[in-house]
Amino acid sequence: MKRSKERALTAEIRIGGHLVALAFPQTFMNLSGESVSLLVRRYGITRPEQIVVVYDELDLPVGRLRVKVGGGLAGHNGLKSIKQHLHDDGFVRVRIGIGRPPGRKQGADHVLRKPAKSEQEELAVSVEEAADAVECIVTEGTDRAMNRFNTAKEERDA
Repeated sequence: MKRSKERALTAEIRIGGHLVALAFPQTFMNLSGESVSLLVRRYGITRPEQIVVVYDELDLPVGRLRVKVGGGLAGHNGLKSIKQHLHDDGFVRVRIGIGRPPGRKQGADHVLRKPAKSEQEELAVSVEEAADAVECIVTEGTDRAMNRFNTAKEERDA
């Protein structure tokens, strides 16, 4: 990936004949909408469902993966920023569960900490599955990706 003037690391790849722009905003997370809006202009994106945002989700157990279109922001400041800059929340989301912090620990502290050893392998697998989900979204559509990846991991592995 290379630095871009859109305040992101970017790369262009082909998935199933489709040109896909990958981007990792280099803004603070709660300002990621600034980068996303610049990327939308650069790539001529006209519909929010052409955007796939992959992010960590406190409301899912560690390692659980969910694909959805639009919906609530669950207090996620990065999503709030993207919605604010796009004036729409209809983008596709690939949510990677990191679980709620134990006790009264603040969410931000939990998100920024290094995962426990017991969680690291599970999260690594989830990141690979998230990449598979993005590929499925691009080649087969969001509905197919939701059907495939929103089932319990145990059901998929059976």
